[in-house]
Amino acid sequence: MGRSCRNLYSVLILAVILLSATEVRSDASDHKYKVSDQVPLYANKVGPFHNPSETYRYFDLPFCLPAQVKEKREALGEVLNGDRLVVAPYNLEFLHDKESEVVCKKKLSKEEVAQFRNAVSKDYYFEMYYDDLPLWGFLGKVEKTGKTDPSEYKYYLFKNIHFEILYKKDRVIEINARTDPGSIVDITDDKEVDVEFMYSVKWKETTTPFEKRMEKYSHSSSLPHHLEIHWFSIINSCVTVLLLTGFLATILMRVLKNDFVKYEHDEETADDQEETGWKYIHGDVFRFPKYKSLLAASLGSGSQLFTLTIFIFILALVGVFYPYNRGALFTALVVIYALTSGIAGYTAASFYCQLEGTNWVRNLLLTGGLFCGPLFLTFCFLNTVAIAYSATAALPFGTIVVIFLIWALVTSPLLVLGGIAGKNSKAEFQAPCRTTKYPREIPPLPWYRGTLPQMAMAGFLPFSAIYIELYYIFASVWGHRIYTIYSILFIVFIILLIVTAFITVALTYFQLAAEDHEWWWRSFLCGGSTGLFIYGYCLYYYYARSDMSGFMQTSFFFGYMACVCYAFFLMLGTVGFRAALFFVRHIYRSIKCE
Repeated sequence: MGRSCRNLYSVLILAVILLSATEVRSDASDHKYKVSDQVPLYANKVGPFHNPSETYRYFDLPFCLPAQVKEKREALGEVLNGDRLVVAPYNLEFLHDKESEVVCKKKLSKEEVAQFRNAVSKDYYFEMYYDDLPLWGFLGKVEKTGKTDPSEYKYYLFKNIHFEILYKKDRVIEINARTDPGSIVDITDDKEVDVEFMYSVKWKETTTPFEKRMEKYSHSSSLPHHLEIHWFSIINSCVTVLLLTGFLATILMRVLKNDFVKYEHDEETADDQEETGWKYIHGDVFRFPKYKSLLAASLGSGSQLFTLTIFIFILALVGVFYPYNRGALFTALVVIYALTSGIAGYTAASFYCQLEGTNWVRNLLLTGGLFCGPLFLTFCFLNTVAIAYSATAALPFGTIVVIFLIWALVTSPLLVLGGIAGKNSKAEFQAPCRTTKYPREIPPLPWYRGTLPQMAMAGFLPFSAIYIELYYIFASVWGHRIYTIYSILFIVFIILLIVTAFITVALTYFQLAAEDHEWWWRSFLCGGSTGLFIYGYCLYYYYARSDMSGFMQTSFFFGYMACVCYAFFLMLGTVGFRAALFFVRHIYRSIKCE
């Protein structure tokens, strides 16, 4: 049954990858137009430039409304991404130039003027999509020259947008939007203002092929100076790995070799001599830990998140997440997480039964809620905040129902099936040494051998291997940079796994050498401690490297980053525990235990 489940998972995940790739190619399918054909232009959202999560519908501001507001049907990932596309009030026909075309003439009321002024003061930008190509622009400008008192600032609204569109034969290749700084209206005072919104269109031919039209958006992250920094990050990480590997090879292996020789010599010379070091606790080292159900559930959730991460990297490396492929990442996360829930159930139930656990149903419920529970509570709070702000980040009721159905009809059944397969696997825990009836007392240890100091030491090295790359990831997720160098990110991820495994093994050895046999939870916590360091970096990034502000943006940043860091904690904790378990089994299998 276990083999058939694994085969089923392989087929399902492969299907997801193929469907995602097909969806991407369909988005970039034949966009062929004839002269004067209507090319779709959608207005997406507006919001403060420095608060990427705080976005609003385009027509929440008093722009010129078309006769009928038509909304574009959106996929699940687009809705999760906060996209709310509507047909824009501009007509950009193919190869049809326009000069100062009037959209509408409008008298702005005092309230509407105040609304625009508030938007301009917060550096609001707009985002649109023309033939699936993104374009942006600011709504206005603030004149601060020679003025120190904010009450003396002048606020201006741009009323003319100039679209420059590049084409090749019958296809759109590129679009840029710029506002005319000379065509502005003063909105400093609370009074009614007459505004004539206009736009211009200029078409130019280009030699860029249609297949390369998205390369413009990924070019910035591939500039030479950016690549130098990324490679410096990798070299820095590789040096860390080499140093750590060298430390383990020269110190640990030499010490272990001496331990093996010493213990072998002790067995030959004096059988009644008292044992010391890690061999002394051979009768306790495989004593099952406290809260074994929670440990098994943590390993199950961590294994699922690790599998999810690997498949996301596969999709990224094959080109699914090209720049501004709206919602592709969120769709992949939801679908693959649902399909891999059986891995969590199988791993947790199997390990729990190996630890002689009996209540596997409760363990399965704990596994299902260990990560989803905190994520659901965080979502409920943040979605309530988004609703209060009337932001596009607030999910519609229909989307929430869809996610619930995915959880109820896919995630939960696969979790149960995986749990049943794990329970029936009949695997036994392989312990090289027999466990004594009564546990030995752990000797008094210095403060730096406590759990928290060990976690601090264990998390620092893996974090130092990735912190340079973290800035670019944060600037992409919580800013307007573009991150497309997934191959470098994958190398950094592999380095992170190696360093986490090595440092956990080293600290586990030192713990056992100090005759402390409670290594089970310690190895998991030490492995996962990098997640806490990443959350600490969140504080640094928010206050020192970004201009984010406001209750909503702060809540979204720290709320969702807490969930991401918790996921890293579970995933890397699982990696650390598995490495430590392999190491402990190896060294105790190499000696004679009575």
